[in-house]
Amino acid sequence: MVNDHLITTQKTKQYIGRFAPSPSGPLHFGSLVAALASYLDAKANNGQWLLRIEDLDPPREPVGAADNIIHQLESLGLLWDGEVLFQSKRIEAYYSALTELATEGLCFRCFCSRQDVRATKNKYNGKCRANGLSARDLQYPINEYPGTSIRIRTDSKTVSFEDTILGSFRSQLSESGGDFVIRRKDGMVAYQLAVVIDDAWQGVTNVVRGVDLLSSTPKQRYLQTVLGLAQPTYTHTPVVTDTNGTKLSKQTFACAIDPAEAFPLLFRALTMLGQSPPKQRVFSRSPRSLLRWAIDHWELQSVPKLAKIAVDST
Repeated sequence: MVNDHLITTQKTKQYIGRFAPSPSGPLHFGSLVAALASYLDAKANNGQWLLRIEDLDPPREPVGAADNIIHQLESLGLLWDGEVLFQSKRIEAYYSALTELATEGLCFRCFCSRQDVRATKNKYNGKCRANGLSARDLQYPINEYPGTSIRIRTDSKTVSFEDTILGSFRSQLSESGGDFVIRRKDGMVAYQLAVVIDDAWQGVTNVVRGVDLLSSTPKQRYLQTVLGLAQPTYTHTPVVTDTNGTKLSKQTFACAIDPAEAFPLLFRALTMLGQSPPKQRVFSRSPRSLLRWAIDHWELQSVPKLAKIAVDST
């Protein structure tokens, strides 16, 4: 079965990309554009493309959503390398990293609510910085101080990185948002920590994702630095919006991808990514043949240098 999930005949470990959706609902057209960009960049570089399901928020995950995402990707011909990684199976690894940060004195217990942070213009004011951590804080599930989060201490150093499409970025975390959450109040490790642990564990070298996650990149680079982890190359592509400028998302009830429409959806997504596929009739409406053309002709620098692109319907 693994061979069915390969298109590249000569793989190299020099490039490892990934697509990491959360199973809070089915994939929509915006998800497809992000997935296609990461897939094509990996395959055009004779790389591996991994699939990771970020299932760390059970209350927001409908039953069967992860299986549905996997089926949608298969129907589109976006076939991954190796086994699917589920973050829910990786809790021990995340807590090991959390313990390492705590041992270095880099994190603290926080009692502040989201309302408290909003009251300070979404910049954490350090109110709980003097708090310590107990061994029980580092156990899962939580059995002490329920309802508290754990934050990592940031500093005044500038985090900088080069985005492959958008260019140079610099951020001072202590000013842009302050100390940020790495373990939520429900005891689950937060996205920012989980993603850097998994990227390192899977050997991810290139992250291609939507520009809506650009603000997360400095936090992830900071965590990679303090944990001594390798830092991938980052590429952020435009997000897809409706005609009113609202990002297509599961929260705004964007239409799910219809497997029966795989070919026209892929063709449309390629066009939005600045690629120039020939007329549809050349491919006999075969997603596989269209993807092979797209891999051979992928031009990352042709992707629009925009934050968002509007689509008239989904």
